[in-house]
Amino acid sequence: MSALMQTYARLPVTFSHGEGVYLYDSEGRRYLDGISGIAVNGLGHAHPAVTRAIREQADKLVHTSNLYRIESQEQLAAALADVSGMESCFFGNSGAEANEAAIKLARLHGHRRGVKKPAIIVLDGAFHGRTLATLSATGNRKIQAGFEPLVAGFIRAPRDDAEALRQIAANNPDVVAVLLEPIQGEGGVRPLDGDYLGEVRQICDDHGWLLMLDEVQTGNGRTGTYFACEGLGLVPDVITTAKGLANGVPIGACLARGEAAHTLGAGQHGSTYGGNPLVCAAALAVISTITSEGLCDNATAMGNIITETLMADAAAPKIREIRGRGLMIGIELQRDCGELVTRALDAGLLINVTAGNTVRLLPPLVINEAEARELAEGVARLIRDFD
Repeated sequence: MSALMQTYARLPVTFSHGEGVYLYDSEGRRYLDGISGIAVNGLGHAHPAVTRAIREQADKLVHTSNLYRIESQEQLAAALADVSGMESCFFGNSGAEANEAAIKLARLHGHRRGVKKPAIIVLDGAFHGRTLATLSATGNRKIQAGFEPLVAGFIRAPRDDAEALRQIAANNPDVVAVLLEPIQGEGGVRPLDGDYLGEVRQICDDHGWLLMLDEVQTGNGRTGTYFACEGLGLVPDVITTAKGLANGVPIGACLARGEAAHTLGAGQHGSTYGGNPLVCAAALAVISTITSEGLCDNATAMGNIITETLMADAAAPKIREIRGRGLMIGIELQRDCGELVTRALDAGLLINVTAGNTVRLLPPLVINEAEARELAEGVARLIRDFD
């Protein structure tokens, strides 16, 4: 029996190494990676720039703690500010930690405005993490069950319903922020309506609320711009990110601008490992590669190829809807399709199913046209044969 806690329903495969968009198991079999470690390995596997950055940094220094200045951390914060339009950055080790930082920032922002019990509006279908606060912010009762009492201070609203936010504003003076995903990933790859997001920005401005975007999954080139908000013409007060930021090395970041950029002070938040020299070196290599090699544009082009190939296939009648942007694609079927994950594994493809009936594709941003067609055609075959 394994000494591991049984917190995952793992698939029966162990990978030994990878190269580009492919992974190889311990038996030498090759798999096309259509999920990228859940949107983490944006540059694929064993990318030379990331490998080189990690090796060179590990030869010099891995960790010192945030008791001291860290040059690469300051460089990474500047690089993220440049691609996001934000002003300041806090580093943790995961998306959940980035969202925890945003939640604490919003509460402190509220207290400084005289709000004794600050509340944050979150949306139905959202996923923000599995720590107690982020679990409480998440709109999924299944993953909350058994962990009550949940953290107070969250008000749930339906997605794409600006009037619901106005009603909350009229009846709850304790609201200080709205936290949402531009595209709900775990909720079924559901992009929020652009007009709705524009109204949310205006409502936040009208009431002095912070607009906080969870771009843990949508960030780092995944949707065709470095952050999804750029493609939407939306300027938030806070952006959280993680996943694809360092291509598999654990890091999370909470970015802020304006008043929010200066809310947290010394001693009010921290992380022992957050932003250490090793993870920052890897993240700097990722940002440089994404921006210099045009991988945001590639995400858009390859996403279009995958979508067009699926819709042109004989499997199309079984597809209810294809949603997403760039290389964040949800293929909603007529019924639950969790068993496709195992069938795909047998066929040498790695995919994911979320929200019961939606095949989620998150391939590496470095995928080329031939590989994109291979992925789309493989998924189409799975759907065709799914009776």
